[in-house]
Amino acid sequence: MSQTPDTDADLLARIGLGQIRADEAARRRRAFRRAFPFVAPAVFFVVVFLLLPVLYNVWLSFAKWQRFAGWDQFAGLSNYTKLGTNPFFAQALQNTMIWVVASIVFPILFGLALALFFRRMPGQEAFKTIIFLPRILAPTAVGVMWFYVYAPDGLLNRALSVFTTDPVQIGWLYSETTVTGAMIATFVWQTCGLVMVLLLLGLSAIPKDPLEAARIDGARPFQIFRHITLPLLAPTLVMVTILSVLAGFTVFDLIWVMGSSYPQQRTLSLAVFMYFEAFQKSSWSFGAAVAVVIGLVVLVVTWAQTVWQGRVERKLR
Repeated sequence: MSQTPDTDADLLARIGLGQIRADEAARRRRAFRRAFPFVAPAVFFVVVFLLLPVLYNVWLSFAKWQRFAGWDQFAGLSNYTKLGTNPFFAQALQNTMIWVVASIVFPILFGLALALFFRRMPGQEAFKTIIFLPRILAPTAVGVMWFYVYAPDGLLNRALSVFTTDPVQIGWLYSETTVTGAMIATFVWQTCGLVMVLLLLGLSAIPKDPLEAARIDGARPFQIFRHITLPLLAPTLVMVTILSVLAGFTVFDLIWVMGSSYPQQRTLSLAVFMYFEAFQKSSWSFGAAVAVVIGLVVLVVTWAQTVWQGRVERKLR
């Protein structure tokens, strides 16, 4: 088939379209040059203090590191194969999974209950401030404070002694059966205030028209919550879940301060295991491998939750 030659109008249209694209590209370059001096400091800090250390940690995980000699030789995957034979890695992974599940379930349950309770309560600001206050405290300070609360002669045992004839002297942080639950309770006490605030913001963004229509139709409060409030609150719940998962995988301060005695390695998490191997035993390369594993697991879980969040948002549209 023969092609029809371009007319003058077609040529002018192509020239005009090309000029528009060239002008748009030039406009973007000028905007980039104007914005770069303002963005450059942030890019510098991200590259120097985040990207380069991460790349160096990945490189270090494939090397052998001597305590006083530094990098010795390329080790391949030997540091990663040690993870499968190290008996403490499996225990740390199991404990971390417990922390992740607990950091999702309990803060969200308590935070949602508090958000619904304080939503229309008179004088709610004072109570919300009190509940949110632990969040602004340093985790190390929280761990030290609750370490003395859980002590055998601490405040918790003294409070329990009121209901018994004999004084209670339970070593909450020294027993394999109670140490994890005690630390998780402290973690929930510190984090549920932030979850409550985020869920309150999500509840305030829910339109009132569907709720009023459901009340007029005779729906009960639980039915309104289940079929209207909870689905519309789903994007906020997904965001809170992502933050909770990250907190569960990276929790370190509370465990290190409150459970440093390691009863039967019951408190050992991946973050604490990495610190112990790298800084206590000076196994820098092996600790770097543990850090890479933690980062990969967090990336995979975050990616899965992001996909889940996208599906939830599409269903609500």
